[in-house]
Amino acid sequence: MPRTAPAARQAAARRAPKPGEAKASRGDVAYQRLFEAIESGELKPGARLREVELSDWLGASRTPIREALGRLESEGLISRDPSRGMIVAELDQGMVAELYAMREVLEGTAAALAARHASETEIDAIREIAQKDRGLADAHRIARVNRLFHESLFRSAHNRFLLRAVNSLRQSMVLLGRTTLATPGRPDKARAEHEAIVEALARRDSPGAEEAARSHIRAAYRARLAQLLES
Repeated sequence: MPRTAPAARQAAARRAPKPGEAKASRGDVAYQRLFEAIESGELKPGARLREVELSDWLGASRTPIREALGRLESEGLISRDPSRGMIVAELDQGMVAELYAMREVLEGTAAALAARHASETEIDAIREIAQKDRGLADAHRIARVNRLFHESLFRSAHNRFLLRAVNSLRQSMVLLGRTTLATPGRPDKARAEHEAIVEALARRDSPGAEEAARSHIRAAYRARLAQLLES
């Protein structure tokens, strides 16, 4: 496993609930830790998942591990391979294309709706977030800012059904692995694309916002393809 059991237990301790918050079950803690490991690339697509090894890695009994694996399997993040057993799910190039096609539709719809329904305060907040990664060098920190930008855009669309669709897609997006924002030059281009979306929102230009968002996702897809070809 990528991290030692003591380190994994320390990470779990840092995520302990605050006073007054409901305490997460052992299965929830195991699920969250495994989800984060898949999302960060610690557990890569195709990695074998053995209950005994995961139990030692996370410092948990096999029952919560089994519960977490069942939940991840139901979400499509892990699968059963005839020869390898349970593994982190793998995406082929066709599946990646399908994911980005759906993301383009959802992002474009979100931007179009936000141009009509977002408050001025929400638009100002999105504009501020679009500048937060300026000067950052760490790809993971840039990716967190990028995630916040897109989450804010979706919330500003004020459509609960759109949010449900986005959350479902996001589960599969974690299988893509390393962020494309680690590619040299991509953060600056992405920031410019974000700024184009924000300016369309500020003008209340719904078609313009949709096209800017779709163009942004098409550019992200091209960066992803280049990354896949290099790997």
